[in-house]
Amino acid sequence: MKSAAIRCKDCFSNKRFLISFISGIVMLVVSCVINYYAGTYAAERASNYVNDIVLSNIPVFDVDAVFVFGPFVLWLIVAVLCLHEPKRIPFVLKSIALFVVIRSIFITLTHIGPFPDHDILDRGQTLVKDFTFGADLFFSAHTGLPYLMALVFWDNTFLRRFFTITAVFFGVIVLMGHLHYTIDVLSAFFITYTIYHLATIFFKKDKTLFDEGLPLP
Repeated sequence: MKSAAIRCKDCFSNKRFLISFISGIVMLVVSCVINYYAGTYAAERASNYVNDIVLSNIPVFDVDAVFVFGPFVLWLIVAVLCLHEPKRIPFVLKSIALFVVIRSIFITLTHIGPFPDHDILDRGQTLVKDFTFGADLFFSAHTGLPYLMALVFWDNTFLRRFFTITAVFFGVIVLMGHLHYTIDVLSAFFITYTIYHLATIFFKKDKTLFDEGLPLP
């Protein structure tokens, strides 16, 4: 079996893979720019809060550290998985980019303000200030992105279970901190499921590369 270094060399010396990789990077960067402006717009337009069946009945917990640094650990794991099998990289990048763009559309359409009592993100605030705006609520990226990875790595039983459990864990965390409404968390699973299947349609060649490996030169 080839080592990870050799697999990386094979992939990045393949023209078709390289084009797909670069396009994935570009799409992810563009999606982050769109997310920034969508989040800014949502924060400016935020209206009043609404009552919530969960948030109205539980106290606020200090989940600052997990909320801020948990995703960094998650993406470090995803990066290691992708470097171990670099053929996975283009589809993972493009799936995430599609997720971010679709979520950006949703948050520009929903202007509900944050719940009045919620955890204050003091730790690592400068790390997340351009990605978390307070009013970019519907739907929860902390829940949806791990579940997206569960769907992407679905054929691997361990990874499927790990990412699904992580999605549920982060869903609980954001509710404990009153950082998302319950509907933001629950809807994330259903919307993300649709996003994944859209990705398999839009990026069919990258999905084939993910499943089968490099095409013949």
